[in-house]
Amino acid sequence: MMKRLTAYVSGSVQKTGYRAEVADFARMLGLKGTVEKLDDRRVKILAEGNEDKLKWFAEAININDNLIQVSSIESEYSEPTGDFGKFYKLVDKGETDSRLDTAVSHLNNLIGAVNNLNDNLGRKMDVMIDLQRESLNSQENLLEEVHESRKDLKGYLEQRFEKLESEVTEMRAALREKGII
Repeated sequence: MMKRLTAYVSGSVQKTGYRAEVADFARMLGLKGTVEKLDDRRVKILAEGNEDKLKWFAEAININDNLIQVSSIESEYSEPTGDFGKFYKLVDKGETDSRLDTAVSHLNNLIGAVNNLNDNLGRKMDVMIDLQRESLNSQENLLEEVHESRKDLKGYLEQRFEKLESEVTEMRAALREKGII
């Protein structure tokens, strides 16, 4: 059964890409009609089509994301008029140009922020690489000190063992002379 949905949408719905989203949803569902901004900061939607698809559409237009924040939708269903051949996004004269200028400005800011982020990350990575090099140098120095300490300890222990062996040999000889062993 064919119906007409008239909806007035409030919230952050102008200059956010809301109308384009609405038009995409309507076209996907095969609906016909229009979406336009109103002077009172709302958006008006007229959509005609299958009643079930209109219900899905009514749910889909309640968008809340990073830019679009729908706060309320006033909806009314009526009989279709058949005035539309497809779904259109209505725009004011010069609106597209100003929107493109705004988009360029936002894109420029975004590129600047990404470049700054890359610069900051690059500097931080350079610092991290320097710290890793210092750490490797410290580890190499520590390993060298450990090797030298082991050599020194080995030499010292060899001397002590030689002295102990000599003393044990002398003690044995003395004990043999006395007949104790």
